[in-house]
Amino acid sequence: MNKLILNTISQEFIAQNLNTEVTSLALKGSEIKGVDIKDLIEQIESKKKSQKKLPTWFNTQNIYYPNKLNIEQTSSEITAEYKASLIKGKTIIDLTGGFGVDCYYFSKQFASVIHCEIDTELSEMVGHNYECLGAKSIHTNPIDGMTFLKTLNKTVDWIYIDPSRRHERKGKVFFLKDCLPNVPENLELLFNHTDHIMIKTSPLLDLSVGIDELRAVKTIHVVAVDNEVKELLWILEKGYKAEITVETVNIKSDTKQRFKFKLNEESQSEAKLSAPLSYLYEPNSSVLKAGAFNSVALQLNLFKLHKHSHLYTSEKLIEFPGRRFEIQKSIPYQKKELKRLGITKANITTRNFIETVDQLRKKFNIKDGGTSYLFFTTNLNNEKILLECSKIS
Repeated sequence: MNKLILNTISQEFIAQNLNTEVTSLALKGSEIKGVDIKDLIEQIESKKKSQKKLPTWFNTQNIYYPNKLNIEQTSSEITAEYKASLIKGKTIIDLTGGFGVDCYYFSKQFASVIHCEIDTELSEMVGHNYECLGAKSIHTNPIDGMTFLKTLNKTVDWIYIDPSRRHERKGKVFFLKDCLPNVPENLELLFNHTDHIMIKTSPLLDLSVGIDELRAVKTIHVVAVDNEVKELLWILEKGYKAEITVETVNIKSDTKQRFKFKLNEESQSEAKLSAPLSYLYEPNSSVLKAGAFNSVALQLNLFKLHKHSHLYTSEKLIEFPGRRFEIQKSIPYQKKELKRLGITKANITTRNFIETVDQLRKKFNIKDGGTSYLFFTTNLNNEKILLECSKIS
């Protein structure tokens, strides 16, 4: 960590060149004594990436940024704030502290936060940034989290872990045992120091795989932002053996779409089927990732169009964790029927269908956009159909 980056001249240079092409900066070089242009470019790139993802850091003076890859991998403020809202207590340890965004939001819920980070330079940066942010209850430790835990002679309210994958195994199943730290292997150690654990994982982890590897799973949170699943949060409670609850959230600028269900109820139930009625419902990505295909229908008194279509219908309009549409027409999937509609521009979605969106656009010469929404899917009689809809805000 080069502290000359924090002097007034360096900070002014970074602020003035946020939108300058880095190649031109590299060619010019640095005129600031003791500061390499590569270091300045790194700060510029990382700060720019933080503008939307980490606005609190971006808008705070004298923040020291790590490389842009670290910024890409860190939690966003939106997801950090959500996970912090789920837990509270006196003390929490983050065993995999990283850039410290999660710890910053934990500090709003806990009297004391312990941030462990094996990268000593990153730990130093984070400690400096917490001073700038006024986060006085966070204690940074430049140490491997599991090593720190082994030396701890007390218990804490919560332990938080964000395991990192050791390597990319293309075509292979994502297992927690392949991550650092190896949580399944160290569960006994973890539960020796706390009764409550929160684990953040990538959405790539299959829920059934995570459940098989872990024990005492109480709740799984599937977190999406603007309909893109960002992370899974696993809440473990020492000695817990009852039913697992899955909670989904899709965080939008003006609202949070929530839905929760019991995992065993989903596997033991089956939604009723119906022909398309007045309204159509498309679940958001967090509901789909959670696999709540029957639960969402049963809880909200909806019908599915087909067992495998994951589209829902009703006669009366209801609130729904996803998109809602009014069905204008339901027709068989036939070229002549579609041509009669005379649609040249539309938003197309396929569910349980034989052709892709791109194939359909090319086949029927339909451009993307407009106010018309076309759903190509399969009905309860295994017939291919087209639903022309208008979106309900």
